Amino acid sequence: MALLTNLKPYREKYNLKQADLAELVGVRRETIVNLERGKYNPSLKLAMDIARVFHTTVEELFQYTDE
Repeated sequence: MALLTNLKPYREKYNLKQADLAELVGVRRETIVNLERGKYNPSLKLAMDIARVFHTTVEELFQYTDE
């Protein structure tokens, strides 16, 4: 399974840098970088915290695909 993410478009829509988003959700910037690249699977809490920042759902930000 592969993680697909809409995180970068949402972050850009809200004019947030990776470091800004990281600070808002309490993680390091590198975590946001790896999330955007699909190299890191977020915990449920982190996914929910990010979704709250963007006023959307976890499902809108992250999807799994069979690959």
